[in-house]
Amino acid sequence: MRRRARPDDGRLGHAVSRARGGDEAAFGDVYRTVQPMLLRYVRGIVGDDADDVASEAWHDIVRDLSGFRGDGDAFRAWAATIARHRAMDHLRRAGKRPRTTALDAVPTEPAPAPDSARVALENLSTADALALVAALPPDQAGAVLLRVVIGLSGPAAAEVLGKRPGAVRTAAHRGLRRLAEQLGPPPVHREA
Repeated sequence: MRRRARPDDGRLGHAVSRARGGDEAAFGDVYRTVQPMLLRYVRGIVGDDADDVASEAWHDIVRDLSGFRGDGDAFRAWAATIARHRAMDHLRRAGKRPRTTALDAVPTEPAPAPDSARVALENLSTADALALVAALPPDQAGAVLLRVVIGLSGPAAAEVLGKRPGAVRTAAHRGLRRLAEQLGPPPVHREA
């Protein structure tokens, strides 16, 4: 599953560069672009505590932003890595394991999906899609969330998860295939 460039990669990269220089409006653009994806990702790991964990992640992102170098995709990966660390810290403090139950809906537009994900998810609401993803085995759910929800490339998702890119691509492929099997073929639309 090859990642297509996201339409906002260039715009996000430019906004990150401006935000690093202290441009508050640019940081607002960065936050509005990344927060919905990041929140869905964190919600997939910690459930109802996602808002608190995402806030902790943004604290770290703001603190370390001046040292960040990279484009929009690299920023998404960097932010997802920070969010994952904060989520794992939260779970350790609470003595919990990463969540594998249904996710709550986040009132945002889902990220554009790659081809196999689009086939599997095209007729579902965000809440339904996230609930199905949450029911996948944890390695598949994590890979699908990073690849489809956050929109990371295989190598970037692998770096976030601390796994080999091939393992993440395989887990994402298996997860998306499992979702497609659960959903069956998409409905045929006929002209009247």
